Amino acid sequence: MECLTQRACKGRPREFDVDEALGAALRVFWTRGYDSASMTDLTDAMGINRPSLYAAFGNKESLFRKALDLYEREKLAYVGEALQAPTSREVAERLLRGALAMQTSDSEPKGCMRVLGSVSCGPEAESIRADLTARRQSSQRALCERMERAKAEGDLPADTNVEGLCAYLGAILGGMAVQAGSGASKEQLEALVEMALKMWPST
Repeated sequence: MECLTQRACKGRPREFDVDEALGAALRVFWTRGYDSASMTDLTDAMGINRPSLYAAFGNKESLFRKALDLYEREKLAYVGEALQAPTSREVAERLLRGALAMQTSDSEPKGCMRVLGSVSCGPEAESIRADLTARRQSSQRALCERMERAKAEGDLPADTNVEGLCAYLGAILGGMAVQAGSGASKEQLEALVEMALKMWPST
């Protein structure tokens, strides 16, 4: 049957801002984790009903992945910028201080969504855990490639174990995220950053 009006052909326009709704979902997932974020939590925060959520974002898993993409674009932008720093120590410092600023901001949930999301996933959310793991591994590979270049340029000692160094830095960053999510103060995390930088290898 042909549509009676152009408006009917196009369907009813959405009555909510998709970007704002996704930002609200991001904060719910960041605060509660994937498993603990209920559909009621999400729809209440987003200001929409379930049919609207499904129509705009798909199921809960799809919504989480879209929220995670937004998180990486907006909240982890400092990571890509840090990798462009001229020395390995500056790379490490920008990563650590960027994480510190983000994880202790008064306007954001505490901790890292990727780290906290992975530790809060139950067996039913294995695909989410696998996606989070793959994203972290991709970031780790980019860091190792940057440190390999630093070693080749003489910016790191010739005997540096790059994989071990990157694993060390990743462990510090992950630990900061867990501690921030558990209520560690900014001063405590700042002390951790300073200690990590003091121990950074130099030529």
